[in-house]
Amino acid sequence: MSERMNILFRTAALLLWLTAGVAADAETGKIQTLTPLDKPFIAPDFALMGEDSKTYRLSDYRGKMVVLNFWATWCPPCRDEMPSMERAHQKIKGEDIVILAVNVGEDGDTVFAFTGQYPVSFPLPLDFDGSVIAKYPVIGLPTTFIINPQGNVTHRAIGSREWDDDRLLNTLRKMLKP
Repeated sequence: MSERMNILFRTAALLLWLTAGVAADAETGKIQTLTPLDKPFIAPDFALMGEDSKTYRLSDYRGKMVVLNFWATWCPPCRDEMPSMERAHQKIKGEDIVILAVNVGEDGDTVFAFTGQYPVSFPLPLDFDGSVIAKYPVIGLPTTFIINPQGNVTHRAIGSREWDDDRLLNTLRKMLKP
């Protein structure tokens, strides 16, 4: 990722972090909604290596609801939401909902060191050069897209969330039902 792109993402993430309380949940201080897209679109497929050396393809998750998160270790709201994503992952095990958190612009060693402080058991694919994030309408980090079982991006969440909040998880579960 270019230095200019890196600065842009860091600035946008900081602004989102500073303004996140505007429409936040009174209890947690986190925004708990997902914004439906005016024009859903087919999720661009990708094949990315994870910090665990496995290859993750978005198309491998067709038929499941995918929570596709773009993040970086230097991003304060990204770091803040990662534990709730892990708790959500534990809550939805066995359901047709998958969390993929794509790290943008960092190497495997950096992400590995991060997981020492923030252990996670869901996939962390690495978008070293920013080629995957460039295919999605990302404004800043973190940005999360909800991809339905048919492979369409239907919702977006800009900024951090408490992903393990039952209201948010129930919204995802309802979206699974035809």
